[in-house]
This record gives sequence, C-alpha cells and structure tokens, in this order.
Amino acid sequence: MILASASPRRLDLLAQIGIAPGAVQPADIDETPYPAELPREYARRVSAEKADAVAGLHPEKLVLAADTVVACGRRILPKAEDERTAAQCLTLISGRSHRVYTAACLAGPKSQVRTRITETRVKVARLSTAEIRTYLDSGEWRGKAGGYAIQGRFAAHIVSLIGSYTNVVGLPLHETANLLRGAGVIW
Repeated sequence: MILASASPRRLDLLAQIGIAPGAVQPADIDETPYPAELPREYARRVSAEKADAVAGLHPEKLVLAADTVVACGRRILPKAEDERTAAQCLTLISGRSHRVYTAACLAGPKSQVRTRITETRVKVARLSTAEIRTYLDSGEWRGKAGGYAIQGRFAAHIVSLIGSYTNVVGLPLHETANLLRGAGVIW
C-alpha cells in the first residue's frame, strides 16, 4: 500500500493500528477550493484527486489518500503557512464551534475507489490576544488546517469534541481501518 500524503501525523496514526505503508508518495495536485464548494465536498474531491494522481503512477497498488478540512460554517479555513493566516484562523474559531472533515480515499487495482468522510465538531474556548500570541510563538500551527494542532498545546483550548479525535489529527482511524479491512489489507 502507498500512502499519498506528506503528513507525518498520518504515518504515525497508521502505525497505531499496525499499518506500515510500503511507500509514501505525496500527490502533487492543485488543492484550491472551487467557488462556493462546500467543505465536505471539497474534502471528498481533494482526497479522490490525491488518490487518483498516485494510483495513476502505480496502478497495481492500493493507494490511501486523505484530506482534512477545518470549516466554520460553509467557510473552508486554510492550512496556515504564515503567522498572519494562523492568527486569522485562531481568531475566527475562538469561542466558537467548528467542524473538521477528513475524507479518506482508498484506490486500488481495477479502478476500485472507496471513500469515507468523517465529521467531528470541535468547540474552542474564547482565546485572549495573549493566548493567540503565545500559540503563534510556538510555531505548532505551521501547515495545519485551521491553524492549530489538537494533539499539541492547543488541546488546552478545546472545550469539547464530538466525534473522532483522530479525525481532527488528520486520519480517522476507525473509518480508515474499516476501509482497509474492506480491501483485505487488515484482519
């Protein structure tokens, strides 16, 4: 199996359930949301495009791809690549609930494609300017959807979570294990 992701968190999560991909090959695709594209559909489309791009290079292999989206209402929050973007995301989710969607897509030989989308609701405490500044200084937000990493310091600001914790980290393990089980990869 090939993991079509550059995320070390996804590799670590797979290891938790005893899966070690034979290879890791991130997909090189355009992840720009379409105008008016809803977060759930965006996650589905991007994960399928990632899986398709890598499966096209390895048609005889199983390819697992995923995309995680943090959304406030219909708004898709970006992966924070700079401090300004991270600050905007943190300010937006401060004191509010938001949703995290991860689409896991498994593409296999003979064009078999299976996708599961998992949704988790996350409520964040109201963040002071000082708390946002401290978190930004940690650098933990870099490259994270919505500008935070729930598995790190930001966990102290999570009021509640309804759904899959591993979904928010980047790969819902229960649903992913079911996909892999259905393809005969595990158990």
